[in-house]
Amino acid sequence: MRHLLKTLEQTVAQHRDDWKSRSLEQQRLEIENNEAVAKLYGLEDEVPSHVPLERVSLTNNSAFRWPNKTPEERDALFTESAIVDLISYAVGCMVGRYSLDEPGLILGDQGSTLQDYLAKVPSPTFMPDVDNVIPFVNDGWFEDDIVERFRQFLRAAFGTEHFEANLRFVEESLGVKTLRDYFITKSGKSKFYDDHVQRYKKRPIYWMFSSPKGSFNTLIYLHRYTPSTVSMVLNEYLREYEAKLTVALQQAESSAVADGPAKGQKEADRLRKVLAELRDYEHDVLYPLATQQISIDLDDGVKANYPKFYPAVRKISGLDASDG
Repeated sequence: MRHLLKTLEQTVAQHRDDWKSRSLEQQRLEIENNEAVAKLYGLEDEVPSHVPLERVSLTNNSAFRWPNKTPEERDALFTESAIVDLISYAVGCMVGRYSLDEPGLILGDQGSTLQDYLAKVPSPTFMPDVDNVIPFVNDGWFEDDIVERFRQFLRAAFGTEHFEANLRFVEESLGVKTLRDYFITKSGKSKFYDDHVQRYKKRPIYWMFSSPKGSFNTLIYLHRYTPSTVSMVLNEYLREYEAKLTVALQQAESSAVADGPAKGQKEADRLRKVLAELRDYEHDVLYPLATQQISIDLDDGVKANYPKFYPAVRKISGLDASDG
């Protein structure tokens, strides 16, 4: 996985070209097979043997995936899809599901721990998150913030020499101004989580705890969940974030007094609204949930387990226990 070529852009381009070659080869084989069958039954002049590239059903055949797009549009969509796949894999490495050092699934059993991971990967190139909680907040207040963790992954996987170029390529491929905009926007939307839910057909393995307006979000890996996970989210992340924002509010209020209301008042008003949202989320939702110390059984499936955490986690249409 690690820096196969000089840049990530080159790696993706080679990946795209490899799949073009595979798709053309598969097309050739299917045409040859059709011709052989037609010849066997004497139907050469009656049954067409040609197979359009758009009908060659390989997952990464761009012509099959996007049959109504131009070749240039297909290349751009392939690149975007490859980067979305890379980010999904990176998050898997962050929580210990995958590793840069070993192929396949590393942690996939219920109640898996970091110690289980280290037993399989004793000296990881990229260390998974210690507590299985990755914050997604708009301003990057945490050391293990999702954006910082992805930057660390990018360096570990592709080296430091072309890090800035690789990061720009990721942002350009996703069509975002900054990487954070893909993970969490100022309005609390997460394209990453939408992509994850779609990837797993509304049965996500990463769960996002989220305040009502999305000002606070954390991601956990289902297979590392324990009954104390919600308390970890509450005590080490939500309350810590509230404390940081309270200090920021005090600074904004001081600025408004010292420099006039135009500079600090708008930010102070914004922070008050965020803090009100987070305090209500803590008092009405997350604290009561944490006291329940909920146990889950993975054999029951995501559909049975996920709604147990409503409304602390993001609502996913089709995941209510009553849904068919």
